[in-house]
Amino acid sequence: MTAREVQETRQVRRLGEAALAWVSAHRDGFALGEDALAERGQVNFTWKPLGELAQVCVCVRRHTDPADPLHVTASDLLAFAWQQTGRGALFAELQRLEPFATYPLEVYAAFASAGLRHTGYESATATVARTRGWQVTEQEPNRRMGVLNSERRSGVPEHGKMPEALQRTWLAGLPEPWTFEAAAGYTLTHVVFHLTDWGLTPEAVPPPVGAYLRHWLPPWLDTCLEGEQWDLSCELLAVASSLPDPPEPAMVQDAWARLAVAQDDSGAVPEVGAGRGGRSTAHEFIDCYHSTLMTAFAAVLTLDRLCEAAVDGAAARGGQGAAR
Repeated sequence: MTAREVQETRQVRRLGEAALAWVSAHRDGFALGEDALAERGQVNFTWKPLGELAQVCVCVRRHTDPADPLHVTASDLLAFAWQQTGRGALFAELQRLEPFATYPLEVYAAFASAGLRHTGYESATATVARTRGWQVTEQEPNRRMGVLNSERRSGVPEHGKMPEALQRTWLAGLPEPWTFEAAAGYTLTHVVFHLTDWGLTPEAVPPPVGAYLRHWLPPWLDTCLEGEQWDLSCELLAVASSLPDPPEPAMVQDAWARLAVAQDDSGAVPEVGAGRGGRSTAHEFIDCYHSTLMTAFAAVLTLDRLCEAAVDGAAARGGQGAAR
């Protein structure tokens, strides 16, 4: 790496480290309360944050060495999250209470992909997944992709084909770029996450979709950064590092430099609006937990691709020297 590449890579790592440190310090905010199994419980404030915590920790572990402090912290947080589920027992209870709900499987899949499994839950869910009721449940196309990926990760027979589900999405239609807005942005990011198993298999992105995103993601990301939409900006940065042929490293590094102004001294990143120096009070957990998780997620994916690009660049420079 050149001196500049090293400096820019260190900045991305510092942002990721600070974000994960904030998450670790605020782990109690992810804890399941007594309402986790309530009939009218607020899933978006109980299971959703816990599932997002588990998924990000799985990704951090995948892309870091076991001796890396990031890996150690992520492993600790993943163990905490698994304990919150009663080591999987609460999933079995959820399945009994809501047999046709898909969100328990979507949360469970993150744990299963890390080898944390509950055979009783998997057996019961596999039985329900064989029913016509499960297979014809009406869902948004990107949500259907999420369920298919969750089935695959959990060992449940997939009830459909990912390419078919992809074709029904906004992204697969290669829409006019000026039709991009926040809702479309969050949809397309999750389409890519489900296609690539959260950045693990960039080659799963079809060439037309990959080329379209490589061309249009930079101006979309620029728009989101300018509008202080930090959460969506982080998701787009994660997408950039999940493509077979990612955008130019200089564009990605510039985006991270702009994102740095949003992270406060605690490591928190707000979903939208003023960040560092723009508030006189601490961010509320609900207003920044997701964007802070996404900062850590995008950082580890970006670091992988920046290092890869640096190695390729060094090889190319070496080859040119040999040719001369």
